[in-house]
Amino acid sequence: MAHTGTWTAPADGRVLLGMLTPSSNTVLEPVCAEMLRRLEGVSAHFSRFRVTAIALSDAALGQFDPAPMRAAAELLADAKVRAICWNGTSASWMGLETDRRLCAAITEATGIPVTSSVLALVELCRRNKVRRLGLVSPYTADVQARIRETFAREGIEVVADERLDITDNFSFSLVTEAEQEAMTRAVARSRPDAITVLCTNLRGALIAPRLEAETGVMMLDSVSIALWDSLRLAGANPARLSAYGRLFATA
Repeated sequence: MAHTGTWTAPADGRVLLGMLTPSSNTVLEPVCAEMLRRLEGVSAHFSRFRVTAIALSDAALGQFDPAPMRAAAELLADAKVRAICWNGTSASWMGLETDRRLCAAITEATGIPVTSSVLALVELCRRNKVRRLGLVSPYTADVQARIRETFAREGIEVVADERLDITDNFSFSLVTEAEQEAMTRAVARSRPDAITVLCTNLRGALIAPRLEAETGVMMLDSVSIALWDSLRLAGANPARLSAYGRLFATA
């Protein structure tokens, strides 16, 4: 059934956040639940579409066709979510316009404000005057090169980066916190304005506070960023999650 673009709030006043999720992602749902569990009346709800590999092949790029993404978003609209977020990072190598068009199409179909993790990252960089960015990802060299180009077009220079050269999306979830911490420390030596852990199937959100304390560098984890902007769009205060990093003070 097609949506009319009319949205009504749940009668009990809950703040329901909708997340579009890669089908093979096993990290962002439990991490979101953990981060939100102390926020009474706030919860995240998920809709999946098929994503199994990250690469620059036609088949891999075709996973992000907007049609299945929009269909998954319209299912979230049935749950009366206050905001929808594409909780993935494809626009970082496919270009920000892909997410801008997707968000506009979903809002037109549902009447619900929409964001993405990558669009939120660029907005946070703007708000915090981040021009020199450190990058941590599980991706391959060619994908990472595209990411650097995307950020450069937004006036953001990637001054140091670490990667794991993995293509299988499920396998990203097997990367340990210790591995992520080591990569982050290596990037931090270049003294960037901020460091992004760019992947919503890594546990960067959970290690961000201690790495900020250790390095003095702001951490911009992809899952944390998605929650920040989702809460903001839903009319809730992101600062309530300040225990998870400095980015939540940017309301």
